[in-house]
Amino acid sequence: MHGRILIIEDAEAIRAAVASGLRAAGHEVLARPDGEELERDLAQFRPDVVILDVMLPGRDGFALLDAVRAHCAAGVVMLTARDGVRDRVRGLRSGSDDYVVKPFDLAELVARVEALLRRMGKLQNKITIADLVVDVESGIVLRGNETVTLTATEFKLLTYLAAHRDQVVTKTQILTAVWGYEAYDPNLVEVYVSAVRRKLEEYGPRLLHTVRGMGYALRAGDR
Repeated sequence: MHGRILIIEDAEAIRAAVASGLRAAGHEVLARPDGEELERDLAQFRPDVVILDVMLPGRDGFALLDAVRAHCAAGVVMLTARDGVRDRVRGLRSGSDDYVVKPFDLAELVARVEALLRRMGKLQNKITIADLVVDVESGIVLRGNETVTLTATEFKLLTYLAAHRDQVVTKTQILTAVWGYEAYDPNLVEVYVSAVRRKLEEYGPRLLHTVRGMGYALRAGDR
């Protein structure tokens, strides 16, 4: 289960990057350059989380935050270049759930959004594939009755694959979701996939498959 995310950010490059990162993580995304259609988007798109830039043309982020709170129960992440404590306090006191300062790491922003979704009950805390259990909240991975020990990055990779179980995901999608950018050495993905696969196969048959020419899939069986 993934979330519906509404992004309101006037900087085209940032808006596109955030939308790409969230879509790569499997979320449904609607991105706008301003809040002129906010009320209609809240009613029709029904977002689980709204990402609001503070410095916007027309109504600023704080005004839009008030509108979100008046119309729905969506979580709100404020996104802004302002790094002063006063602005952060204002955002949190006005009802935002989190506050991210530019420049930011895309992978961290995606993680913050997903943490908010889990707190709201919109994401699964435990994902099961055959005898594999990935506990997203505790960071514990079990294969049968055995604990699989992973590094932080390996766990993030496995969690992403588990959230997309039975689906083929590309190296580019993995790079975006796990490391936060697309233009990087795809061999990095191969190294980490191999490490995770090796650790999982210490306790059972193959679950992490390579789909030649396409990417990787976490699934039971050899299909």
